[in-house]
Amino acid sequence: MFYKILIAYFFSIIFVYAQFDIEVGAPSNIKSIVFKGPDELNQFPIIFFGESIFLEFDDLNGDEKNYYYKVSYYNHDWKKSDLFKSEYLIGLDDIRIENYQNSFNTLQPYTHYKLELPNSNTNFKLSGNYMIEIYDELDKLLFSRKFLINNDTTIVSSKVFRSREMKYYDTHQSIHFSINPKSNIPFRDPDKLLNVVILKNEQWKNVKTGQKPQFIRGARLEYSYDEKSLFEAGNEYFFFDTKDIRINGNGISYVNLNRLYETYLYTNPFRKNLPYSFTSDINGDFLIRTIQGTQLGDYEADYSWVHFSLAMPTSINEREIYIYGKYNNYRLAEENRMIYNPSLEIYEGILLLKQGFYNYKFVEKDSEKLSMNSISGNHALTENNYLILVYYKEFGDRHDSLVGVGKTSSFEIVD
Repeated sequence: MFYKILIAYFFSIIFVYAQFDIEVGAPSNIKSIVFKGPDELNQFPIIFFGESIFLEFDDLNGDEKNYYYKVSYYNHDWKKSDLFKSEYLIGLDDIRIENYQNSFNTLQPYTHYKLELPNSNTNFKLSGNYMIEIYDELDKLLFSRKFLINNDTTIVSSKVFRSREMKYYDTHQSIHFSINPKSNIPFRDPDKLLNVVILKNEQWKNVKTGQKPQFIRGARLEYSYDEKSLFEAGNEYFFFDTKDIRINGNGISYVNLNRLYETYLYTNPFRKNLPYSFTSDINGDFLIRTIQGTQLGDYEADYSWVHFSLAMPTSINEREIYIYGKYNNYRLAEENRMIYNPSLEIYEGILLLKQGFYNYKFVEKDSEKLSMNSISGNHALTENNYLILVYYKEFGDRHDSLVGVGKTSSFEIVD
């Protein structure tokens, strides 16, 4: 019986991971996808009604193509809603992106595209989960990205705790939170109609779901689980800075100039068994920046080939190692898979990246699962950000409204 339960749990984890990880990755000519709300430094677009989201990307073919956007609506579990477009959109989608600019004074030519939503053609009626999809003029899907609209009717309070289980005390973090409607009118049947999704560092690959309220005090719902909201703490991200593409910035060993700049990073250590050391990071994200222009890199930042290396005495034949970060939306693809160099005892990888400040780490994947921290290690003192998304289905509704968002950090973790 124990093994049956274990197997069922394992496959439920795979199902949740696959269910939430449904964004389509971009083809090789589309680079530097930036998708954000009003906060310039945050690439996880959650907005209130009346605020804007911005999608930007580069086409390295640089020939001013026609690209179109479509918008779809999803339930709390990222299953596509059966609502008609007219039920969640005001106006139309399948509209051409008209704001674009060719690169200026760069070795790598590209066309920079930019879209703002809502706009005169497209607006939104409902809070909840949305997906924007970008198509070419042949109606071929190129890539997609998620965004959320919060109707902000609920207060979500949260803190990060060390695990109460001694075996996880030094390696994991647990999220405790409470949910309280601003109206102080209790939620109807919260066990069935209210759903919570917790994300670590705003990554859909790091998700916990299925928590039910442990205590109900009037309209207030309290969640103080340990295991059900327990995350591996991980480690701080590595980083490098190419805003001045010609010099050895932070994390960079040396730079060469061929047809494009070649940026060689310092070899990173295998950190699993090393003691924890705090380093300020942006939790996997990246920021496009250049000092060679004046437009924050929109069309004046150049591209360089960035060379990564990870010290590893022996090859891990049965597993693959990837360079992991927001730069490609945490996607595991052939382009960011590393190759072992036995003569140097390192894994190597190379990526074409736009000038800026980047966070990254290394992850392992075998035929069954992704291992986020087997290379970097887990330390309970690691600084992580957590999002608590609260969805509620009102009486008579056919959709899940996003009624509240909680944010917390482990920077002041509680014992």
